[in-house]
Amino acid sequence: MFKKIATLLCCSYGLLAFAQLGGESTYQFLNLVSSPRQAALGGKVLTNVDYDVTQALYNPATINIEMDNQLALNYTSYLGGIGYGTAAYAYTLDRRTQTIHAGITYINYGKFDGYDEEGNATGTFSGNETALSVGYATQIGYTDFYFGANVKLITSKLEQYSSFGAAADLGLIYIDEDLDFNAALVVRNFGTQITTYAGLRESLPFEVSLGLSQKLEHVPIRWHVTLENLQEWPIARPNPARETSDLSGNNSSEKIGFIGQVIRHTIIGAELFPESGFNIRLGYNFRRGEDLRILEQRNFSGISAGLSIKMNKMRFSFTHSKYTSAANANFFGLQIDLQ
Repeated sequence: MFKKIATLLCCSYGLLAFAQLGGESTYQFLNLVSSPRQAALGGKVLTNVDYDVTQALYNPATINIEMDNQLALNYTSYLGGIGYGTAAYAYTLDRRTQTIHAGITYINYGKFDGYDEEGNATGTFSGNETALSVGYATQIGYTDFYFGANVKLITSKLEQYSSFGAAADLGLIYIDEDLDFNAALVVRNFGTQITTYAGLRESLPFEVSLGLSQKLEHVPIRWHVTLENLQEWPIARPNPARETSDLSGNNSSEKIGFIGQVIRHTIIGAELFPESGFNIRLGYNFRRGEDLRILEQRNFSGISAGLSIKMNKMRFSFTHSKYTSAANANFFGLQIDLQ
């Protein structure tokens, strides 16, 4: 098993070598949390291989036969009055071709008051973005590795400007059924704008992440560790609000060492009773916690908690994620077994 994990890690280093760093990218909504389960476990989970049809929106390698005829609908009451949702469905054609997955992510930014350069009102405008995806996964030979891909078409309309793009997600997962251990590597949003907003071509929010998880043998808990945004180092920037000054009035910026950088790439989560009809989920996103931390005040940024209840052929999920004392997010989900 350890040789296989080492191989997986070597593959990740190869991908990192080709990663490109840059400025701000467009279509940022592509990296929003896709479901209450994801949100409760810290925001990014790559290794769940079960009934959860929404999981394939983040890692297409997890598409499996248990998702057959499952429909998931999720909605998030996000920050600043923004609302977004996802929907996912999977269908098994036959056991040879396995399962085809389809998904949609939609975000509505609400209404804004428009003004010209002289301050005159020009009316209200809105903005929204949508991504449609189709995915498929297959076993690599007779190994414990599975490979999957999503192809996404993206539309965006912000006031009078619109854009269209295409992207792909590539996923690789290793499944050890004896140890109930999974390891996954995902490359997301590899693509380009086809039409731009105003003639300026922007990059997509390319991301490389690595995930590990395991169900404990004698305890009904599955732990998760995700290392996100591995294509970028360093990921942390000094916070101007945390500058310090000495007695002479000299200011010193926040110091972020190697451990601080590693921590900001890390997300941890745990799911209690993962295989039953009732689940409790907890997670912590270190980067969110550090970036939104307020000095001399405990605001619990980065913490998330949720639960899931199955009733007949329906599963209800809810998660509350802590951002700041003034802004949090609630995630609602419903999965229906259509068989």
